[in-house]
Amino acid sequence: MKEKIQNLAQQYKSELLDNVLPFWLDKSQDKEYGGYFTCLDRYGKVFDTDKFVWLQGRQVWLFSMLYNKLEKRQEWLDCAGHGGEFLKKYGHDGNFNWYFSLDRAGNPLVDPYNIFSYTFATIAFGQLGLATGNDEYNDIARRTFDIILKKKDNPKGKWSKLHPGTRDLKNFALPMILCNLALEIEHLIEPEYLNRTIDTCLHEVLDVFYRPELGLVVENMTVDNHLSDSFDGRHINPGHGIEAMWFCMDLGKRLGRKDIVDKAVDITLKMLNYGWDKEYGGIFYFMDRKGCPPQELEWDQKLWWVHIETLISLLKGYSLTGNEECWKWFEKMHEYAWSHFKDKEAPEWFGYLNRRGEVLLPLKGGKWKGCFHVPRGLYQCWQTLEDISRKEK
Repeated sequence: MKEKIQNLAQQYKSELLDNVLPFWLDKSQDKEYGGYFTCLDRYGKVFDTDKFVWLQGRQVWLFSMLYNKLEKRQEWLDCAGHGGEFLKKYGHDGNFNWYFSLDRAGNPLVDPYNIFSYTFATIAFGQLGLATGNDEYNDIARRTFDIILKKKDNPKGKWSKLHPGTRDLKNFALPMILCNLALEIEHLIEPEYLNRTIDTCLHEVLDVFYRPELGLVVENMTVDNHLSDSFDGRHINPGHGIEAMWFCMDLGKRLGRKDIVDKAVDITLKMLNYGWDKEYGGIFYFMDRKGCPPQELEWDQKLWWVHIETLISLLKGYSLTGNEECWKWFEKMHEYAWSHFKDKEAPEWFGYLNRRGEVLLPLKGGKWKGCFHVPRGLYQCWQTLEDISRKEK
């Protein structure tokens, strides 16, 4: 078993360092205007030059994080700084309200309606500040984090399309992201403030959005913490629920809370059993908790990030608890992900498959897929497999 785990660790390490990172370093950096191209075809050719602020932030974070945690490679720091300077200059309105998208030169295209532009700017500048020692970057991270906390009850603010007071729902995505974000910038915020944020997020994720009567994490709840029998209220995103669980496992480990780790592992397995396509394999993108027809036309697609985040949760679950069901599922998920999403003829991974597992779009990046889930997932799986290997006799 130990040799098998070591071989798997090497597989994830090699894929990250020799395949995926070189692709983004070579193909995505806009040397003329700054920032990154993310709309890249199968072979890395740019097919659209618009720049999406949340994806810019994710790439700054990714290369800063690797520089901080893995190796002090100058090309990683240079790549992170390249995107960071572009974001600092063009990504916000001057008051750290972060646009959704920009044209190639940095002119705003879509206003700051999307809270994830803010969250990924926060972790980007938090890690870039740590990498460079530049306190200006740290200040951007702190100020943006403060804005996020002020906006958390109404993330879209004046850009919301919903009529207030008729069906007020809150969404799972923000407390889920905050579970992870808090640890990314812990060096910048007061311990008491950090701990309060962590407690609130864990409560929302594990006690509010997780519904024990369903055995599922729901995407939307009423603001007074009840289920809503509506399209949004019945909406299940298995990948989101599973991804959030490895954030919770990390927090449980940090806090010495075995109960949190055990609950997160249990929810991971419940969500996976629920979301797994028993006919074709892979995890459905969206589902309806009552079995009604989903309203998203892409509901049965198989997406890269869902499967990669599941690999992380399963490995962390096995590493922290020794739960054999996690390992069995990991082997099954590993086989599906590597045989379906990895491009055997060109770098990086496919993002979008149909229900049968056939490639729908051969692109390697776009408006929603950038330099994030694949490299982060490979890094997390590699590191966790190394941890497991050290424990094996």
